[in-house]
Amino acid sequence: MKLMPKFYQDRVCLNVLAGSKDNARDIWQAAEGYVLVGVLSKNYSSIDSAVSDMREYAALIDNALSVGLGAGDPRQSEMVSAISAQVQPQHVNQVFTGVGASRALLGQNETVVNGLISPTGKAGLVKISTGPLSSAASDGIVPVETAIALLKDMGGSSVKYFPMGGLKAEAEFRAVAQACAENDFWLEPTGGIDLDNYAAILSIALEAGVSKIIPHIYSSIIDKASGNTRPEDVATLLAITKKLVA
Repeated sequence: MKLMPKFYQDRVCLNVLAGSKDNARDIWQAAEGYVLVGVLSKNYSSIDSAVSDMREYAALIDNALSVGLGAGDPRQSEMVSAISAQVQPQHVNQVFTGVGASRALLGQNETVVNGLISPTGKAGLVKISTGPLSSAASDGIVPVETAIALLKDMGGSSVKYFPMGGLKAEAEFRAVAQACAENDFWLEPTGGIDLDNYAAILSIALEAGVSKIIPHIYSSIIDKASGNTRPEDVATLLAITKKLVA
């Protein structure tokens, strides 16, 4: 089973949502395999049903599966860890406090496990209180370098920076990208990314020197009628990526 995602030029791998198994296969083909296909734990009533269905997804896309929370919902943290332990996907989305549990239950270090941190309004500082209990408490705000060190302590692979609101917090995003580059940590920009701002957002991370980048592009490329991600838009994102990544 292949546990490491496929990165274009060893730098960039897209992350998009699948509306169905056929859609997952179409997305994967459109991205030439340089993609992680998100399936949300929130859509399942039980761990067993999720495991069964996600294994079918994984079989269609060479295990390029990303187990999702669902809009960063901290209540899904435990379920995501339990599902991932059985499915062994290439990618796991987690709230900050769920990273250690996911890594321990996976039992290996190849699967990418991100940890959710959020903008605070001040460059260089991030919110790490994104867990089931901490998200309801007073904001836990720390320097981004500290957040990265904590994630490394817990076995995390990357920062999931959400919600970005596209380029609304550009200065903050630049600080996060710089910190990831300086501390040899991967970066997953998430929230409000679309075909119009994708190039600018990816360029910031590339120019900062981030070693591996996993941009999440969700609602902006989903067909509202079918609920499926448009494969042609995924192909466009890959074309943009190829132009930017030397």
